[in-house]
Amino acid sequence: MQQPAALYARVSSTQQRENHTIASQTAALLQYAAKNGYSVPPEWQFQDEGYSGASLLRPGLEAIRDLAAAGSISAVLVYSPDRLSRKYAYQVVLAEEFSRCGVALVFLQAPNGDTPEDHLLVQFQGMIAEYERAQIAERTRRGKRHRAQQGCVSVLCGAPYGYRYVKKSEGATPYYAVVDKEAEVVRQIFAAYTEEGLGLKAIVRRLNEDHVPTRTGARWERSTVWGMLRNPAYQGKACFNKTQRSPRHRITRKLRQRGGSIPRHNAHQERPRQDWIEIAVPALISEETFALAQEQLEKNKQYASRRTRVPTLLQGILVCQHCGYAFYRYGKRTPTRTTYYYRCSGSDAHRHLCQPVCSNRPIRQDFLDPLIWQELMRLLEDPTLMQTEIQRRREEAQKADPLRQRQEALQRERTRLQNHIDRLLTAYQEELISLEQLRQRTPELRRQQQAVQLELQSLQMAAEDPSRYLRVVETLDQFRNRLRTQAEKLDVVERQKILRLLVKEILVGKDTILIRHSIPLSHATPESSGPLPTPQQSEPLDDQGYLLRTGSDSSPAPGSAQRDALINSGIICAEPCAGYGATGSQSPFRDG
Repeated sequence: MQQPAALYARVSSTQQRENHTIASQTAALLQYAAKNGYSVPPEWQFQDEGYSGASLLRPGLEAIRDLAAAGSISAVLVYSPDRLSRKYAYQVVLAEEFSRCGVALVFLQAPNGDTPEDHLLVQFQGMIAEYERAQIAERTRRGKRHRAQQGCVSVLCGAPYGYRYVKKSEGATPYYAVVDKEAEVVRQIFAAYTEEGLGLKAIVRRLNEDHVPTRTGARWERSTVWGMLRNPAYQGKACFNKTQRSPRHRITRKLRQRGGSIPRHNAHQERPRQDWIEIAVPALISEETFALAQEQLEKNKQYASRRTRVPTLLQGILVCQHCGYAFYRYGKRTPTRTTYYYRCSGSDAHRHLCQPVCSNRPIRQDFLDPLIWQELMRLLEDPTLMQTEIQRRREEAQKADPLRQRQEALQRERTRLQNHIDRLLTAYQEELISLEQLRQRTPELRRQQQAVQLELQSLQMAAEDPSRYLRVVETLDQFRNRLRTQAEKLDVVERQKILRLLVKEILVGKDTILIRHSIPLSHATPESSGPLPTPQQSEPLDDQGYLLRTGSDSSPAPGSAQRDALINSGIICAEPCAGYGATGSQSPFRDG
């Protein structure tokens, strides 16, 4: 009587499937079953085409395991151990599972005896299969890396929106071809984000309302636009080896400053920028536009409004100097008024398992906002501040201009390609190569030459006119005069925009406030100190005292005269901050 059995065959690549290697496995297994008294009906002949042996999540394998658990079969026929799994540990797991169900696991290319020698040989085959898989993965990785360094786009996942992937032909290697209609949409998205100041949601709404088609016919989503704004291929530099598989992180401000993280699940994360391999493709936008988009994306991480109901001047900028958490705004109600404070997130017990991590006290919003704004206006009154910064940036650009360096490299590459083409023509004229060889080599060189020419054109578009700096300097005085006359009339949102252009962050300590500016201050040195000029009070507060902060009713807030005296007693200091200036003052908002 024949025993009921199921057979299992697997191949992991498309090439193996096209070469019908899985059919040869099935034929060998059916022949073995007929000779050894096994009955294998057609519905129990399972094949997994294109599935890796490093995973157990395969439909055919799952069906066989279900049959074994139900007691429907007495044996599983597999061509060799590496067809069952490329990992020896998985082979042992499956073998033990089938054994518990009373199902025999039979390999055609392995000994089926029960002697210790036979078991040892099967174990060796499993370990060799796992080693072979690691070798294949490593060779594939190094091969892709080498092709990426040679500038071949075939190693990339696929052509992004705006391009069309052209496969390899007899006379040319694969390349990206520009799709004109999609490229125009890409330029509109970058222009709306960098020039018009629209957010991702507004851009998506505009695209959907205008019925702009996507590549798949689906609706536009914010994640799609966000990925397009971050794709370096649009500036002519498609990158290979950008991401790696790693644990998912939940990063807070405190952990980000310390460089720590909390692992949660597996995810793909970006590798360090120096590990990326750039591949030249036709540019759709200039490098300057792409850089502006990246800068705006970084700012959005810090300044996102999230659930803000009432905008405040210092939203997203206040940071606790002790614990690194951000400050948020909250109100303290009394029978007569509501007083608003900035409070450190680290001082909230409910956020940290009923145990606050910071003892920094809340700080009055109606005192801190005017002081920071007046200090900012005082800096803008300095006529040499911005001229000095513009001159410094011009000197740095002249010393190391990445656009100029890239342009010179492309010009050398263009000359090299042209010389190569000329040598081929000379060799053909001297009958050193045939016409067929000339036709095979020339199209690839022409394609590379065209890609270099397109990138040179994009760099020329991105090159800034030196007279632009002169025009900026000429309008600085007009800008300061206009800001001086309209500063008190600006609403909170307009003041936010000005403040965020000039201030990186504000560190709040227990007795000091440190302002880190985006523009380095020439007088900002760690040893410098001096009086902080008295800010002009547009709306002086009354001299009547009231609560400085929660839980302190014995220390009234200073009136306008007292505040001026406290501010005048402050100090100016600076700390090195990677190109950022810093101004600090003693806090006049807190009692001892």
